[in-house]
Amino acid sequence: MQRLVIDEGSVDQRLDNFLIKVLKGAPKTLVYRIIRSGEVRVNKGRASADTRLALGDEVRVPPLRLAEKSAESEAAVPAREFPVIFEDEVMLVINKPAGVAVHGGSGVSFGVIEQLRRARPEARFLELVHRLDKETSGVLVIAKKRSALTALQDVFRHRQAHKTYAALVSGAWPDRKKVIDVALHKFLTAEGERRVKAVRGDDDEGRRSISLVHVVQHYAAFSLLDVTIKTGRTHQIRVHLSHEGHGIVGDDKYGDFALNKALSRPSGEGAVPGVDRHRLPDGRFERMFLHARYLRIPHPVSGAELTFEAPLPPECLSLLAALVPAAV
Repeated sequence: MQRLVIDEGSVDQRLDNFLIKVLKGAPKTLVYRIIRSGEVRVNKGRASADTRLALGDEVRVPPLRLAEKSAESEAAVPAREFPVIFEDEVMLVINKPAGVAVHGGSGVSFGVIEQLRRARPEARFLELVHRLDKETSGVLVIAKKRSALTALQDVFRHRQAHKTYAALVSGAWPDRKKVIDVALHKFLTAEGERRVKAVRGDDDEGRRSISLVHVVQHYAAFSLLDVTIKTGRTHQIRVHLSHEGHGIVGDDKYGDFALNKALSRPSGEGAVPGVDRHRLPDGRFERMFLHARYLRIPHPVSGAELTFEAPLPPECLSLLAALVPAAV
């Protein structure tokens, strides 16, 4: 039997999330079962999964047989730092590269947060404030204290975070189309993959989702957009733009699959309309052109307004330089 006393690093955390973190290797189904059955006690009483823990609370955890993580699996997580945009004693803001998940799970062994923890063994607390898709690059915020995590998550939850993404889409985006107000429904495919689709506003399973679109540059066959999201739904920008008939270049879930395949082939294997492939490194573009370029939030302690910007990555700049200009 374990009796765990809540310290400042776990204050205001949900009981289920606390146990998932403490009971490394425990399936989530087991965690929820022992909570429901009353085997887990908080201050000698039953508690629910969403119980918020306070400083000094005693959590009693029954004995469990869990598969220990092997030293080999721990060693498989490489220590890695990422380009730092901002850092102080309570928060860290990095420029996440494309192709790196923010955390392990769903077939991914590790992500940004696991690599950062490995690179900073002295850090008592490092947690993601929000998430970016694996193939999306740009501004990512990480809390270094529990109090900062709670405050920053409230900022995102109450839509006080102003987020703008750069997206390159196929086709000519109409300048007059500045607001997308289309409900989204998240579901799992037969293979267990997460997907999102646009639905009618009166659909019971849909959640209202709003994106603001500004055309930055028209090209002969593409449009560079700034997209500011008013709601933070899963895959929101990707599905909204695709729903309007202009998929994001390189999006392997909702984009133009033929275009993506053509762009990923060597330059000698065919032309791509609107692209001078000889100006691309190896003639290819092999990522999704979606980049979290701007974020404005209040500081979790002082409340001062903070603005973070991440420049477009070199591979995105190379693709823009290779695009045929729009006819005047």
